[in-house]
Amino acid sequence: MSRLVRLVLVDAAGVPCGILPPFPVELPYWQEVSDVVAGARERFDVDVTVLRLLHADRPAPHGGAVSYLAQTREVPRRYAAQVDVDLAPQPHRAPYAEPGGPWQTLAWAARALNRAGRGPILAAVQMRTWNLSAIWRLDTASGTVWLKQVPRLFAHEAAVLVWVAAPAAGAGLAALVPPLIAADGGRMLLDHVPGSDLYGAGVDVRHAIARDMHRVQVAAAERVGALVGDGLPDRRSKPLAAALAAVVADHGAGEPRLGALVDRLDERLAAVAATGLPDTLVHGDLHPGNVRGDAGHRVIIDWGDSFAGHPAFDILRLTDGVERADADGLLGAWAARWRTAVPGTDPRAAVELLRPLAALRNAAVYAHFLANIEPAEHPYHESDVAAWLAAAAAAA
Repeated sequence: MSRLVRLVLVDAAGVPCGILPPFPVELPYWQEVSDVVAGARERFDVDVTVLRLLHADRPAPHGGAVSYLAQTREVPRRYAAQVDVDLAPQPHRAPYAEPGGPWQTLAWAARALNRAGRGPILAAVQMRTWNLSAIWRLDTASGTVWLKQVPRLFAHEAAVLVWVAAPAAGAGLAALVPPLIAADGGRMLLDHVPGSDLYGAGVDVRHAIARDMHRVQVAAAERVGALVGDGLPDRRSKPLAAALAAVVADHGAGEPRLGALVDRLDERLAAVAATGLPDTLVHGDLHPGNVRGDAGHRVIIDWGDSFAGHPAFDILRLTDGVERADADGLLGAWAARWRTAVPGTDPRAAVELLRPLAALRNAAVYAHFLANIEPAEHPYHESDVAAWLAAAAAAA
């Protein structure tokens, strides 16, 4: 599967100025744009910065024919044309999706790196852009740095990284998150982490990830209220119940199993609280692909989905797609650690009570995305709400 890419161009002033002929890109994932940028340069001798998705010929975010809005400082005359493209303001558009937005972010990064003694930038490569993040690889004289910018709904990520890396959080926890060089709102400069993203990691690596996250969560349980004060989204019992009830009301289409789940939600959450585990910092999407390194050293990345809530949500995510015996081993080790950390608790009971709510929470997450991104980018997520509601109904 690949993409057939069409780039609609705006000039340095943000005025539509041309269009490039469609060209194929091997990677099917719409948000991955490094090959798009390279293809425009190699095929047409045009340097572009991709701003946002304009149109796709399918509802799922992989492959097919896709159009992007891209900015260039100069378009060759043979590609100049009058272009009919809607550039009207959109209240949910990310700053980096506006003309000039990426250039402003790169200028901020250059200033921040110079202040940190890490500049200048020798090369900047746009890697990804979509409604959840924009990522650039910056090559500097002191090595590779990653520039990440996120929309408002993920703006707490930098605060989480600062807290985990702070000495007060606990000895050795700083090594578990990417080093933060600078941050400004949703902009972050992150030091390069050696190794690779651990997609497809075996069960031993998942056990190690669970141990790493447990250390963070034990420390964070004593500070969860302060983290919420610093901007961490609150998904403890009452806010969680409100979010879950809302997604069923808005998208549940009268599914009786979901209705029954919501009707007894307060009772279920009271039973979860009775198992005794504390609320803490939850990563929110703890799978091996969001961990970078190797079997001996791991760094947990992409904290944008993090929230204050029950630690069982992370172990449920970490056991997704794992063989039943391996998943049971992961859950047993996780539960044993929590029983040691907080004697008298019943972690396994909490997991079973929260299992259907984990899928329902995922549906609420994607519904929240859709409510906070511009309509043109809804195809990235619009099928996810129904899929996770179906999973929640089956688990209920």
